[in-house]
Amino acid sequence: MSIMEGTRALKVWAGDYDFAVDGGAASTIVLRSNDGPIPNAAIIVGGYLDVITSCASATGTMALNSEAAGDVLAATAAAGLTAGRKDIVPDATGSTAIKLTAARSPAVTIATAAFTAGKFTLVLTYR
Repeated sequence: MSIMEGTRALKVWAGDYDFAVDGGAASTIVLRSNDGPIPNAAIIVGGYLDVITSCASATGTMALNSEAAGDVLAATAAAGLTAGRKDIVPDATGSTAIKLTAARSPAVTIATAAFTAGKFTLVLTYR
């Protein structure tokens, strides 16, 4: 079934990262989600990052990816990932929407140095 079949209502995908479960090594970690991957040809139009436990790293960065590196959140130092809700790149405008070319599960990419703490939920809306 293509994304164009069925409802045109916005759908919600949520995925979690938790240092205590996922670790913090410099790597790409697929976010854990009960929603499965976001379908092929879906268009991510918005969402937010809900940081529950502030992220910590000496010099590391985190980026959030769906289709390409940093397309949901560009590489961000731990100081920018404190507790609270954070904006992401897709902001309900055509210029920031992300169209998937395959079914994908969003992921976090940790670079430069390991993280030693952090917990968040990424919430995306798509059609």
